[in-house]
Amino acid sequence: MTQSQRPSLPPLPPPPMPPVNDFEETNMDLMDMEGIPEASGSTQFMPASPIMKEPQSPVEAPTRPPMPAPPPLPATPPKSFGRSPDQPSLAELIRHAFDEGFSDVHLGVGEKPRMRDRGEMTILEYPEVDENTFMSWLREILKEDEIQRFKKELEFDGATQYEFARVRINIFDSLRGPGMVLRLIPLKILTMEQLRLPMIFKDISDSHKGLILVTGPTGSGKSTTMAAMVDYINKEHPKHIITIEDPVEFVHQSRRSLIKQREVGMHTLKFDNALKASLREDPDIILVGEMRDKETVNTALKAAQTGHLVMGTLHTNSAVKTLERILSLYNAEEREAMRVAIAESLVAIIAQGLCRTTDGKRAAYHDILINTETVKDYIIQGKNDEILELMKDGEFDGMITTNQALFNLYQEGRITEETALELSPTPNEIAMMLRGRI
Repeated sequence: MTQSQRPSLPPLPPPPMPPVNDFEETNMDLMDMEGIPEASGSTQFMPASPIMKEPQSPVEAPTRPPMPAPPPLPATPPKSFGRSPDQPSLAELIRHAFDEGFSDVHLGVGEKPRMRDRGEMTILEYPEVDENTFMSWLREILKEDEIQRFKKELEFDGATQYEFARVRINIFDSLRGPGMVLRLIPLKILTMEQLRLPMIFKDISDSHKGLILVTGPTGSGKSTTMAAMVDYINKEHPKHIITIEDPVEFVHQSRRSLIKQREVGMHTLKFDNALKASLREDPDIILVGEMRDKETVNTALKAAQTGHLVMGTLHTNSAVKTLERILSLYNAEEREAMRVAIAESLVAIIAQGLCRTTDGKRAAYHDILINTETVKDYIIQGKNDEILELMKDGEFDGMITTNQALFNLYQEGRITEETALELSPTPNEIAMMLRGRI
């Protein structure tokens, strides 16, 4: 075979390259793409540099739209969390109470739900409440920090509002477990005429200064009566009214008067601090939720003596007992000076109660003391028995006793003889009135 016919040998293979990892290969490819020139002679490798990606044009490489963010997890468990399936929600219970005209809802662990129907307790056809159900009800009306406060202090006072009613809340612990009482408060404030209050209430509300006390046991309608009096002032007089309540019950809208309502624990830390501060807030009228202690009474009397009208409440059953209750807060050396202070400041004491009427509703009866000149002298001298006798004959001044009020309701056919005898502070006296001997 000639040399020209000899087959050509294949080219020698390139020298073996050192092993290159994926990261270096990527970098090498990038360098080639960027047009880095090779050195003459042999191949040289540049040190690896960080990967830099150029932003891609949305036209050249359309991107997929971002996935929607998942909804945030609730901060607290759902309202119905843990509630027994055969129990209603708390909102349903309160709505039922409102529709039926019940005043209070009583709920507690280990007990069947109950409601107060015109003074009498009624058991609902629901099973006993377990703790999970009770806690689910709390979550309907309280924030988590309020629930923790109840667990720490074992008591809680507050209020909430629905579209049909406002609700006063009291939660407490007991031997069988936690319980709560919910008082329904109508959003509409009834007038004095709708409540059938005596005409003297308007004269009392027209006072420019002094101390007005509305007293009675729990559930006697004190808040409703005071709300009607404030509403009357709001419509008739251009005043500045400050209320200090625990909690706020009836909500007023400013009309002729400017009304500022403060709730203890929400708008002020201490009841007495708010009362003292109110004297620097240019008030005409100060409404005090309750005359709780000696310090509160002192501040209220001071406000009444400095030209303000102060309205407060006490848990007493009669006008004379109200005087005795206030004086009992002071020692023997202080009482004489306090008698003078009360005599100079007092406008009226209205003791109120509620009774069930023959038509199944409820009516208010009153024990009213008006501070006339004669009454002032009797208060200073401590002649409480004479004050009571003066009230019996003080119809012209607007005064009335409990027995007289009950007897009037009986004559109107609104209550029975048994009801009048049951509610009378002196049954023998009203028995004689019923039999026409007085």
